[in-house]
Amino acid sequence: MSQPIEVIGGIDTHTDVHQAAVIDTIGRHLATEAFPTTPAGYRDLLEWLHSQGQVLVVGMEGTGSFGAELGRHLRANQIAVIEVDRPDRRVRRAAGKSDRIDAYAAATAVLAGRATGTPKHRAGAVEAIRGLRVVRASAAKARTQTINQIKSLIITAPAEVREALRPLTTTELVRRLAASRPALDLAAPATAVEVALKRLAKRYRHLSEEIADADADLRSLITHTAPDLLALPGVGTETAGQLLVTAGDNPDRLASEASSASSRARSTTTSPAHSPAHPRRLLRLDDL
Repeated sequence: MSQPIEVIGGIDTHTDVHQAAVIDTIGRHLATEAFPTTPAGYRDLLEWLHSQGQVLVVGMEGTGSFGAELGRHLRANQIAVIEVDRPDRRVRRAAGKSDRIDAYAAATAVLAGRATGTPKHRAGAVEAIRGLRVVRASAAKARTQTINQIKSLIITAPAEVREALRPLTTTELVRRLAASRPALDLAAPATAVEVALKRLAKRYRHLSEEIADADADLRSLITHTAPDLLALPGVGTETAGQLLVTAGDNPDRLASEASSASSRARSTTTSPAHSPAHPRRLLRLDDL
């Protein structure tokens, strides 16, 4: 009985349909097929790959977005997955654009050695941390917008409103506005702005509570996932969360201390205390 041929898969991922292709070890195009992005579609895609031969590896675009769940499914079934960058625009213009072409290009990039990236596993506690950080980041952004709106309204408010609020700190301002009792005549500009400021202050408080809840959850998850990380000098919840999300559930993605420092540098400020060159900020992967 002859041995099955060795094949390399390539997948172009999308919202509703994934296009899969296989090539042999000398780059010949063998087959291509589209599969829906559903649990049944993932099973059919895996079965189809196995029907083409012995699958050595699969190159996939969008492992961190459209292909996240498919990547988890393939790895759970002992299929190695390589992260493939989307083709350069000039390459696409020269070769044409279609899902089939992109799927074959993903497989060819792996065969040629152009694609070597290890995708994030997106499973376990680190994926939970990533999700909570998304919520925290959006709440923090909305809170900043809210206080900016409060201060902008104060600048243009009638004098009797503006002068009473101008000297207050942010904490005092939010506390006073949230407890205020505006008059009922909304047709009066002073009353209308007082009502608007009260509502914005209540929104600011709500967002602050949401951020605090997220921080508490993140600290608990980070402490459970990497107990020694938060004990390092200068590493708080935000920095620790960014490090773990950057590494994913597979910290071998950070191949060196230099790349670890580079990742931290992108997620922190540029002050000396946060610089990757600062001796107290060096973090080895062993610490994870």
